[in-house]
Amino acid sequence: MTVHKIALAYSGGLDTSVAIPWLRETYGAQVVAVIVDIGQGEDLAAVRDKALASGAVAAHVVDVRRTFVTDYLVPMVQAGAVYEGRYMLGTAIARPLIAKTQVEVALAEGADALAHGCTGKGNDQVRFELAYQALAPQLAVIAPWRQWHIRSREQAIEYAERHGVPVTATRARPYSVDRNLWHCSSEAGILEDIWAEPPDDLYQYTDDPRTAPDDPEYVEIEFEEGRPVALDGARLDPLALMERLNAAGRRHGVGRIDMVENRLVGMKTRGVYETPGGTILHVAHRDLEAITVERDCQHYKLQIGPRYAELVYYGQWFSPLRQAFDAFVASTQRTVTGSVRVKLFKGSAMAVGRRSPQSLYDMHLATFGEDAVYDQRDAGGFIALWGLPTRVFAQANPRLIRSLREPVR
Repeated sequence: MTVHKIALAYSGGLDTSVAIPWLRETYGAQVVAVIVDIGQGEDLAAVRDKALASGAVAAHVVDVRRTFVTDYLVPMVQAGAVYEGRYMLGTAIARPLIAKTQVEVALAEGADALAHGCTGKGNDQVRFELAYQALAPQLAVIAPWRQWHIRSREQAIEYAERHGVPVTATRARPYSVDRNLWHCSSEAGILEDIWAEPPDDLYQYTDDPRTAPDDPEYVEIEFEEGRPVALDGARLDPLALMERLNAAGRRHGVGRIDMVENRLVGMKTRGVYETPGGTILHVAHRDLEAITVERDCQHYKLQIGPRYAELVYYGQWFSPLRQAFDAFVASTQRTVTGSVRVKLFKGSAMAVGRRSPQSLYDMHLATFGEDAVYDQRDAGGFIALWGLPTRVFAQANPRLIRSLREPVR
């Protein structure tokens, strides 16, 4: 493959740090580093300087934090997307936006190739490359981890040392860490022993629930058509709202998950995730939907959530199916307006109050006390009609029905 300029998705971590000198040596090409600010909380000016010092001819820092919240995180929350019932997709949802930004820079720079630092064992290689195929199929794709002689993080650290590239990973702490506005994930190292408890110093986004405040904290989140717009009565920009939820969740140790998940490439892997503000937002949105979305729509949407999560996890963000799901989800969000009060305490986030001008909850209908709006005699006719197919089947199949009455052996 002959290429002249390569746009590299650059984080400044171990994998992309060693990729710059390797790409230059292997292809003799210029390398443009694309540094995407998705709220990872790092000194990205220093990351830019590091890329240039490592041999990049240019390094672009692009701030997409607000877009990340409004166009990626919020739609994912609205869809109720949680992978395998636990993982809130912090790494997976960031990849299509990073790839999209990388493609935009590559086209502006006249690059003829795209590169990423994802390993050949992981999910991210799929997420990046499916986005490339959707947005810029004419550009060549280079995946160093699938080509070079480096076969472990230890060897990558040695390569960086030989080439004078500073990295934060060490042999003592060889964790693979991914941070952004939504979450912090940790893999590798001692975590590969799935019997070993994560060490206390692993966690970066949440305080230890054991030392969290002894008094609960309450936060009130206001939504308009499924989008969070205010916190504790103050209207906020979506980015500022997310940052404040993260701070509240951190104080109370909310959002820690230690799980073994199924990777797309076929293996099981362990990840430790911290999603403080995202956990609070999911809880609040779900409870507001419970009172504002009609039953059949709500139940069908609950079926879509896991499939939507798979699309995010599998790198299919730009797929027609995801866009079709978004159209359905958007229609369900037209009535999701109101507020939810969430109680934060010792690692938990629980909705304890919800209200909406479009609430379908009617206390007069739901009460166990005396009411004047529900005639309980109507239930008899309803049950007779609802059970009609069951009764007809039983009458036509007496032998099968007798078998149902026999004791289980």
